[in-house]
Amino acid sequence: MLFLNVPPTEAEGCILVHSLRAGGRVLKKGRVLAKSDVQHLADSGVATITVVRTGPDDIPEDEAASRIATALAGDGARVAAAYTGRSNLYAEFSGLVLFDTARIDTINAIDESITVATLPPFAPVHPGEMIATVKIIPYAAPSHAVETAATAAQRSIRVKPYKSKRVALISTFLEGQKPALLEKNRAALAARLSPLGGHIIFERRVPHETGVVTEALVEAAQEAPEVFFVFGASAIADRRDIIPAAIAAAGGEIRHFGMPVDPGNLLLLASLTGVPAIGLPSCARSPKTNGFDFVLQRIFADLPVTGPDVARMGVGGLLQEIPTRPHPREADHSGLRAPRIGAVVLAAGMSTRMGTNKLLQEWRSKSLLRWTVETALASEARPVVVVTGHEAPGTEAVLRGLDVVVVRNAAYRDGLSTSLKAGLSALPATVDGALILLGDMPEVSPSLLNRMIAAFSPADGRGICVAVHDGRRGNPVLWGRSLFDDMAGITGDTGAKHLLRLHEEQLCEIEADASVLRDVDTPDALARLRAAGVRAR
Repeated sequence: MLFLNVPPTEAEGCILVHSLRAGGRVLKKGRVLAKSDVQHLADSGVATITVVRTGPDDIPEDEAASRIATALAGDGARVAAAYTGRSNLYAEFSGLVLFDTARIDTINAIDESITVATLPPFAPVHPGEMIATVKIIPYAAPSHAVETAATAAQRSIRVKPYKSKRVALISTFLEGQKPALLEKNRAALAARLSPLGGHIIFERRVPHETGVVTEALVEAAQEAPEVFFVFGASAIADRRDIIPAAIAAAGGEIRHFGMPVDPGNLLLLASLTGVPAIGLPSCARSPKTNGFDFVLQRIFADLPVTGPDVARMGVGGLLQEIPTRPHPREADHSGLRAPRIGAVVLAAGMSTRMGTNKLLQEWRSKSLLRWTVETALASEARPVVVVTGHEAPGTEAVLRGLDVVVVRNAAYRDGLSTSLKAGLSALPATVDGALILLGDMPEVSPSLLNRMIAAFSPADGRGICVAVHDGRRGNPVLWGRSLFDDMAGITGDTGAKHLLRLHEEQLCEIEADASVLRDVDTPDALARLRAAGVRAR
């Protein structure tokens, strides 16, 4: 890979190192310069530009990141499309994220061009939350380094899902203690169990005495719970205290007392009838994260929790804000998540140039509209909204069996803008952006849509993503939610393309093949589509 300062006419196929403005256009860094780009720069009077020219032993940054991320992804890890040399991995379901840390350390030591960053091991995650990212630092990586990293990866990032479990709860009380405390015990535990799939099937409230606690444990065992929890009226002070003594008397085994996590030090790890039995620290009544959560999450993910496992929880185990800190912080456990992008397929037009409903015309045994909608469904965009209008019943019939939201635009005769607004209004408030697709562009691929979603990042100045080919902007376009109000103000038979000029600072161009410039508006265009060879999707 070579860094060069060259005249634009010598830069075709090279990668632009620095963004520049010339002749009213902005070419952003990382762009692979097409023939039309270099000609534009030369015509605009640009004398020299800084570019990267890759060699035969270099793998482009997006391809390298994607290959390594795909090799890393194990069960429960989804790989997003790569953009700017970054490919993120996201959780497919709730659970704990697990890593082979030795393999990830190995990958990070292979070559300085390759990096892998992850959440901490055993971090709790939810669907769509980012768990790791692969970033290629330069514009390309050596092929031997990429191959070595992919071989070392061995699916070493995975998510262990939580499994529903039946739970027994025993709470103890001391004379004069308020009953509300016992209610708080149950409420606090139930709130923790709910997102993990836990259900309290047995509960007893007994005096804080070894004998009655033992009897309650024996009674609970008859219901075959998968976990026992004991909330003591007084904190456990020693493995010979009342609660551990009661577990032992019921036939259980004390495995570990105490943990290097604060709050959570006074947790008891035991077993009874072959299943976990946990003596809870008083901090388990608090909704804030504490050491009990570390153990609880592993139990519900069917991961072993031994004494040595607990002893290793000290690094990262200081969870409590300490008074000496001048500005106590509220913990943020929201996590990074994949952008929530919906798709709107515009299919309400009258096909005046075709002379018949173009969306119902067949290509490769399917209607043009069904091809487009299936492309949207094969991408990461959800939900997929289809706006119908002209000949709505026939148009909707070709969508039968597809998981889409159909919206009829009664005002379709008033132009494209009405369909755009109808589609946007049908998207849930939770989406961060919307891919707008035309129903008569069946050659657009799901991989392109996923690359556009991967590129979308308003915080990084990429709030609009538009597909381009050879310097020409086409469709689809991904619009961030911040632009929805502007789009709602459009009238007549126009789309939102003029907003690209008004918000150029947010614009990101995604290079694509010529399909993004081809719609099927006329009989001649349909004939050319049918005559062309079958394109890989």
